[in-house]
Amino acid sequence: MWIIYALLSALTAALVAIFAKLGLRDVDPTLATVLRSIIMTIFLLLLVVTLGKFEKFAWSALTGKEWGLLVLAGIAGALSWLFYFTALQEGMASAVVAIDRLSIVLVVLLAAAFLGEAMSWRTGVGAALMVAGAILISLKEDDLASLWAGFIRFIS
Repeated sequence: MWIIYALLSALTAALVAIFAKLGLRDVDPTLATVLRSIIMTIFLLLLVVTLGKFEKFAWSALTGKEWGLLVLAGIAGALSWLFYFTALQEGMASAVVAIDRLSIVLVVLLAAAFLGEAMSWRTGVGAALMVAGAILISLKEDDLASLWAGFIRFIS
């Protein structure tokens, strides 16, 4: 079932990029991020209440470590969206999203380093292909040619 949720996450993330790009033309990205966060909070609160998720929840059930990690995740998420909306306002949506999805490569590396997740040759090749894909999608042809020439000089 997790794969269905992951695919739905990808679909809705794509919609975020399109809706945000269309809606950010005349809106400051910081303000847009705050407004989006308020809308998300209201939506999620309504969802949690409707599903009865608060019925058995106690604030004290979370440890200090869990609260700290949730706070750090919240701050990281807020910064991510702030940078994302700023990039979307200035760049092409396809290029911004391609570079943003390099977070997958970073997660693979960080998960191996901090969570002890295995890093196989397949994972390495997949991550390298993601980096190559992000470069191909996000760079203009002239920039790609300059990057390739620089790479050739570097390995020579």
